[in-house]
Amino acid sequence: MTRLGWTRRKFLQNAGKGLATLPLAGYLPLALEAQKPAPAKTKAAEVSVPRPTVHLNARDLGATGDGKTKDTLALQQVLDRCSDLGGGEVLVPAGDYLTGALLLRSNTTLWLEEGASLLGSPDIADYPMTQVRWEGRWIKGYGAFINAQAAENVTVIGKGKIIASAEIKGRVRHADGSPMVYSRPPAGTTPTPRRSSDGPTNVASQDIIRNPALMEFNSCKNVLIQDVFTQGNDMWSTHSVYCENITFRKVAIHSGADGIDVDSCKHVVIDDCTFETRDDCISLKSGRGMEGVTIGIPCEDVYISNCTFNDAVWACIGIGSETSGGVRNVLVEHCKCLGARTHAIYIKSRPGRGAFIEDITMNDLEVSNAKLGFLRINTLNSGLQDLAPVPGLEGIPTICNYKFSNIRVADVPVLVTANEIHPDKPLDGFTLTNVTGTCQKGILLANMKNVHLSEIKVTGFAGPLVSTYNVTGTGLTGAATLDAPKVPDPVAAPAKPYVLGS
Repeated sequence: MTRLGWTRRKFLQNAGKGLATLPLAGYLPLALEAQKPAPAKTKAAEVSVPRPTVHLNARDLGATGDGKTKDTLALQQVLDRCSDLGGGEVLVPAGDYLTGALLLRSNTTLWLEEGASLLGSPDIADYPMTQVRWEGRWIKGYGAFINAQAAENVTVIGKGKIIASAEIKGRVRHADGSPMVYSRPPAGTTPTPRRSSDGPTNVASQDIIRNPALMEFNSCKNVLIQDVFTQGNDMWSTHSVYCENITFRKVAIHSGADGIDVDSCKHVVIDDCTFETRDDCISLKSGRGMEGVTIGIPCEDVYISNCTFNDAVWACIGIGSETSGGVRNVLVEHCKCLGARTHAIYIKSRPGRGAFIEDITMNDLEVSNAKLGFLRINTLNSGLQDLAPVPGLEGIPTICNYKFSNIRVADVPVLVTANEIHPDKPLDGFTLTNVTGTCQKGILLANMKNVHLSEIKVTGFAGPLVSTYNVTGTGLTGAATLDAPKVPDPVAAPAKPYVLGS
């Protein structure tokens, strides 16, 4: 099989190696499908949870659910008791439970009954300080509202709600604990490639403290989030880092920032979820600069299907720009991108990141109301430069094997913007086939090889359908000529070698 022949079946074979061992029956259909002689149409299966050993009710240990009394102690006690008794199910009945941060332990199912809401405390002191990953680096910060650390077989399920406090504002704070003011792009304007909404560019990581995410899973295995409604504030909603075998199914994600951040994780399924966000609906990342390269944990084997995206500030699916651990084997299919302030799909990095972004396949996408276009690929200048970037040629990300097929677009300003690729590491393998709908401009490509364009049947565009610079492949006959992209200055070697933790 050639690199360009990487398919959904191949993805499922890779992912199935880990999924087949899971105790969660919800993973079983994907694992079994990987063994079939030919792939069949995916259908979201009913997910069951591990058979509980104990059944506990949060009310029995003192939780009031009156929306006024802080239920943190009672809820944490019942979660701890469940784990200490060997694992099982904790039921949270209907009611409004005001609570600070909660820690989920191994072999625990948190079942939120319909009508039950976990309401995040507005007091920042209710979220213990710890080490957190933010913008690709480990820094000090407040732990998430719902979190798990090095746990296995963790499930959050039910028709209830998890709602962050709107009183805790911003993604980061100053080192003295005071909130940091953000300047989001004004309504009606376009965000810049440097992503001004991420905060000041002159603030070093050690000078800030990250605010709590809504949910966070660190170094966990076998995690299932299903059916719940989540409402984040203007910090990331759900963040998983260093996790393996994690599934989000039928989750409603409402967030004032990112929806789901998948950070250096392996075997991830995001299926039949809906997103209403003010930053990337889904963000795939793996660390930034020398820290991310040295740790070297990629984000890999990610399957996204049957999701509906609507984002007010950035992209529906963002890959990067923190890619220093690498990103590979990503399959997206049967999704609707109904709104994006920038591009529906944005693959992004920059010199200084290093590593790779490879084997990205997307099929059967519906794209509308994307303010800047369907697809953008940028390895020249996306994201903030790290304090310790990867120097020289090694610091330029390697990118290869991108395949997009069966795409339907409605009046996108530009179909594809992919002329921001570094000439020293050109994109090797780009396939775009069976694209229909309307666009105002066509396809811009630079610094690519092994390109294959076919069945591009869009209408309504002005100017040439395809414009290229330093591109080879098929389907390029009659392409107009682009100017060479502006290449940033090389990243210089540091005065002294990088030491992890510095």
